[in-house]
Amino acid sequence: MGAGHGHRLHFHGHSPVHRARPHLKLLALVGFVLVVVATPADGYPFFAGYLGILAVVVAVSRVPPPYLLRRMVVEVPFLVFAAVLPFVAHGPRTEVLGLSVSETGLVAAGGLAIKGTLGVLASLTLAATTEPHDVLRGLERLRLPRMLVQILGFMIRYLDVVGAELGRMRVALASRGFDGRNPRHWPVLARSVGALFIRSYERGERVHLAMLSRGYDGSAR
Repeated sequence: MGAGHGHRLHFHGHSPVHRARPHLKLLALVGFVLVVVATPADGYPFFAGYLGILAVVVAVSRVPPPYLLRRMVVEVPFLVFAAVLPFVAHGPRTEVLGLSVSETGLVAAGGLAIKGTLGVLASLTLAATTEPHDVLRGLERLRLPRMLVQILGFMIRYLDVVGAELGRMRVALASRGFDGRNPRHWPVLARSVGALFIRSYERGERVHLAMLSRGYDGSAR
Protein backbone atom coordinates (compact mmCIF):
# COMPACT_ATOMS: atom_id res chain seq x y z
CA MET A 1 0.00 0.00 0.00
CA GLY A 2 1.20 3.51 -0.65
CA ALA A 3 2.40 5.88 -3.34
CA GLY A 4 3.71 3.12 -5.54
CA HIS A 5 0.17 1.86 -6.09
CA GLY A 6 -1.16 5.15 -7.42
CA HIS A 7 -4.45 6.63 -6.31
CA ARG A 8 -8.06 5.86 -7.01
CA LEU A 9 -8.61 9.31 -8.56
CA HIS A 10 -5.87 8.87 -11.15
CA PHE A 11 -6.77 7.65 -14.64
CA HIS A 12 -3.80 6.06 -16.37
CA GLY A 13 -3.06 7.58 -19.76
CA HIS A 14 -0.44 9.08 -22.04
CA SER A 15 -2.20 12.19 -23.29
CA PRO A 16 -0.50 15.61 -23.56
CA VAL A 17 -2.28 16.61 -20.35
CA HIS A 18 -0.85 13.57 -18.56
CA ARG A 19 2.65 14.40 -19.81
CA ALA A 20 2.51 18.10 -18.89
CA ARG A 21 4.78 19.31 -16.10
CA PRO A 22 2.98 18.93 -12.75
CA HIS A 23 3.99 22.36 -11.44
CA LEU A 24 2.57 23.97 -14.58
CA LYS A 25 -0.70 22.10 -14.14
CA LEU A 26 -0.87 23.22 -10.51
CA LEU A 27 -0.33 26.84 -11.52
CA ALA A 28 -2.97 26.51 -14.23
CA LEU A 29 -5.45 25.07 -11.72
CA VAL A 30 -4.86 27.82 -9.16
CA GLY A 31 -5.11 30.51 -11.83
CA PHE A 32 -8.29 28.99 -13.26
CA VAL A 33 -9.96 28.77 -9.85
CA LEU A 34 -9.01 32.36 -9.00
CA VAL A 35 -10.49 33.61 -12.27
CA VAL A 36 -13.69 31.60 -11.69
CA VAL A 37 -14.08 32.89 -8.13
CA ALA A 38 -13.45 36.49 -9.22
CA THR A 39 -16.18 36.32 -11.88
CA PRO A 40 -19.49 37.96 -10.82
CA ALA A 41 -22.22 35.54 -9.84
CA ASP A 42 -24.35 36.58 -12.81
CA GLY A 43 -21.54 36.27 -15.39
CA TYR A 44 -23.11 33.27 -17.11
CA PRO A 45 -21.45 33.82 -20.51
CA PHE A 46 -18.05 33.72 -18.82
CA PHE A 47 -19.00 30.54 -16.95
CA ALA A 48 -20.01 28.94 -20.25
CA GLY A 49 -16.58 29.86 -21.63
CA TYR A 50 -14.83 28.35 -18.60
CA LEU A 51 -16.84 25.15 -19.01
CA GLY A 52 -15.83 25.05 -22.67
CA ILE A 53 -12.16 25.32 -21.70
CA LEU A 54 -12.54 22.46 -19.23
CA ALA A 55 -14.35 20.38 -21.84
CA VAL A 56 -11.44 20.85 -24.26
CA VAL A 57 -8.90 19.88 -21.58
CA VAL A 58 -10.91 16.76 -20.65
CA ALA A 59 -11.22 15.81 -24.32
CA VAL A 60 -7.48 16.19 -24.88
CA SER A 61 -6.73 14.19 -21.72
CA ARG A 62 -8.98 11.36 -22.98
CA VAL A 63 -10.37 10.84 -19.48
CA PRO A 64 -13.93 9.46 -19.84
CA PRO A 65 -16.46 12.08 -18.64
CA PRO A 66 -18.39 9.46 -16.58
CA TYR A 67 -15.15 8.78 -14.70
CA LEU A 68 -15.13 12.41 -13.54
CA LEU A 69 -18.88 12.76 -13.05
CA ARG A 70 -19.05 9.83 -10.62
CA ARG A 71 -16.44 11.52 -8.43
CA MET A 72 -18.18 14.89 -8.38
CA VAL A 73 -20.48 13.71 -5.59
CA VAL A 74 -17.95 15.35 -3.26
CA GLU A 75 -19.63 18.70 -3.97
CA VAL A 76 -23.11 17.56 -2.89
CA PRO A 77 -22.91 19.44 0.48
CA PHE A 78 -22.13 22.68 -1.37
CA LEU A 79 -25.06 22.12 -3.72
CA VAL A 80 -27.36 21.52 -0.76
CA PHE A 81 -26.20 24.79 0.80
CA ALA A 82 -26.76 26.58 -2.52
CA ALA A 83 -30.28 25.12 -2.73
CA VAL A 84 -31.13 26.45 0.74
CA LEU A 85 -29.69 29.93 0.14
CA PRO A 86 -32.63 31.39 -1.87
CA PHE A 87 -35.00 30.56 1.00
CA VAL A 88 -32.96 32.16 3.79
CA ALA A 89 -31.47 35.21 2.03
CA HIS A 90 -33.05 38.64 2.36
CA GLY A 91 -34.07 41.06 -0.36
CA PRO A 92 -36.76 41.29 -3.04
CA ARG A 93 -38.81 38.12 -3.44
CA THR A 94 -39.89 36.28 -6.55
CA GLU A 95 -41.74 33.06 -7.28
CA VAL A 96 -40.09 29.94 -8.70
CA LEU A 97 -42.28 26.87 -9.19
CA GLY A 98 -44.82 28.38 -6.83
CA LEU A 99 -42.27 29.02 -4.09
CA SER A 100 -41.30 32.44 -2.80
CA VAL A 101 -37.52 32.90 -2.91
CA SER A 102 -35.08 35.77 -2.60
CA GLU A 103 -33.87 37.17 -5.92
CA THR A 104 -30.47 37.99 -4.43
CA GLY A 105 -30.22 34.55 -2.86
CA LEU A 106 -31.22 32.92 -6.15
CA VAL A 107 -28.42 34.66 -8.04
CA ALA A 108 -25.92 33.92 -5.27
CA ALA A 109 -26.99 30.26 -5.17
CA GLY A 110 -26.59 29.91 -8.92
CA GLY A 111 -23.14 31.49 -8.82
CA LEU A 112 -22.07 29.33 -5.89
CA ALA A 113 -23.24 26.13 -7.57
CA ILE A 114 -21.61 26.98 -10.89
CA LYS A 115 -18.31 28.11 -9.36
CA GLY A 116 -18.16 25.07 -7.11
CA THR A 117 -18.85 22.71 -10.00
CA LEU A 118 -16.18 24.31 -12.18
CA GLY A 119 -13.62 24.20 -9.37
CA VAL A 120 -14.35 20.57 -8.48
CA LEU A 121 -14.26 19.51 -12.14
CA ALA A 122 -10.92 21.26 -12.67
CA SER A 123 -9.45 19.68 -9.53
CA LEU A 124 -10.66 16.21 -10.51
CA THR A 125 -9.14 16.67 -13.96
CA LEU A 126 -5.80 17.47 -12.36
CA ALA A 127 -6.09 14.45 -10.04
CA ALA A 128 -7.07 12.18 -12.94
CA THR A 129 -4.09 13.21 -15.07
CA THR A 130 -1.38 13.55 -12.41
CA GLU A 131 0.10 10.87 -10.16
CA PRO A 132 0.20 11.83 -6.46
CA HIS A 133 4.00 11.73 -6.31
CA ASP A 134 4.11 14.02 -9.37
CA VAL A 135 1.86 16.48 -7.54
CA LEU A 136 4.29 16.46 -4.62
CA ARG A 137 7.22 17.07 -6.95
CA GLY A 138 5.28 19.94 -8.49
CA LEU A 139 4.70 21.45 -5.05
CA GLU A 140 8.41 21.17 -4.31
CA ARG A 141 9.18 22.85 -7.63
CA LEU A 142 6.88 25.70 -6.61
CA ARG A 143 8.94 26.14 -3.41
CA LEU A 144 6.23 25.16 -0.94
CA PRO A 145 7.55 24.56 2.59
CA ARG A 146 9.31 21.20 2.70
CA MET A 147 7.53 20.10 5.87
CA LEU A 148 4.12 20.82 4.34
CA VAL A 149 5.00 18.75 1.27
CA GLN A 150 6.11 15.86 3.49
CA ILE A 151 2.86 16.01 5.47
CA LEU A 152 0.86 15.88 2.24
CA GLY A 153 2.99 12.97 1.06
CA PHE A 154 2.29 10.94 4.20
CA MET A 155 -1.40 11.81 3.98
CA ILE A 156 -1.55 10.40 0.44
CA ARG A 157 0.48 7.34 1.40
CA TYR A 158 -1.61 6.37 4.42
CA LEU A 159 -5.05 7.52 3.24
CA ASP A 160 -5.84 4.07 1.82
CA VAL A 161 -4.48 2.40 4.97
CA VAL A 162 -6.79 4.43 7.22
CA GLY A 163 -9.65 3.89 4.79
CA ALA A 164 -9.14 0.12 4.92
CA GLU A 165 -9.15 0.25 8.71
CA LEU A 166 -12.41 2.20 8.61
CA GLY A 167 -13.84 -0.49 6.32
CA ARG A 168 -12.92 -3.22 8.81
CA MET A 169 -14.57 -1.24 11.62
CA ARG A 170 -17.75 -0.90 9.55
CA VAL A 171 -17.82 -4.65 8.94
CA ALA A 172 -17.36 -5.32 12.66
CA LEU A 173 -20.19 -2.90 13.53
CA ALA A 174 -22.51 -4.39 10.91
CA SER A 175 -21.85 -7.90 12.21
CA ARG A 176 -23.12 -6.71 15.60
CA GLY A 177 -26.35 -5.28 14.21
CA PHE A 178 -25.23 -1.65 13.92
CA ASP A 179 -27.46 0.57 11.78
CA GLY A 180 -26.09 4.08 11.25
CA ARG A 181 -29.50 5.36 10.14
CA ASN A 182 -30.94 4.86 13.61
CA PRO A 183 -30.37 7.98 15.77
CA ARG A 184 -29.93 5.74 18.84
CA HIS A 185 -26.76 4.36 17.23
CA TRP A 186 -25.17 7.74 16.53
CA PRO A 187 -23.20 7.74 19.83
CA VAL A 188 -21.64 4.45 18.72
CA LEU A 189 -20.70 6.06 15.42
CA ALA A 190 -19.11 9.00 17.26
CA ARG A 191 -17.06 6.66 19.46
CA SER A 192 -15.95 4.73 16.37
CA VAL A 193 -14.73 7.92 14.71
CA GLY A 194 -12.84 8.81 17.90
CA ALA A 195 -11.27 5.36 18.01
CA LEU A 196 -10.20 5.68 14.38
CA PHE A 197 -8.60 9.06 15.13
CA ILE A 198 -6.69 7.63 18.10
CA ARG A 199 -5.49 4.65 16.06
CA SER A 200 -4.35 6.94 13.25
CA TYR A 201 -2.54 9.21 15.72
CA GLU A 202 -0.78 6.24 17.32
CA ARG A 203 0.17 4.91 13.90
CA GLY A 204 1.67 8.29 13.08
CA GLU A 205 3.76 8.20 16.26
CA ARG A 206 5.03 4.70 15.46
CA VAL A 207 5.93 5.70 11.91
CA HIS A 208 7.73 8.81 13.19
CA LEU A 209 9.76 6.79 15.69
CA ALA A 210 10.66 4.30 12.96
CA MET A 211 11.83 7.18 10.75
CA LEU A 212 13.95 8.65 13.54
CA SER A 213 15.57 5.28 14.15
CA ARG A 214 16.59 5.27 10.48
CA GLY A 215 18.23 8.71 10.60
CA TYR A 216 15.36 11.00 9.68
CA ASP A 217 16.43 14.60 10.27
CA GLY A 218 13.56 16.59 8.77
CA SER A 219 14.18 15.86 5.10
CA ALA A 220 12.90 12.73 3.33
CA ARG A 221 15.61 10.95 1.35
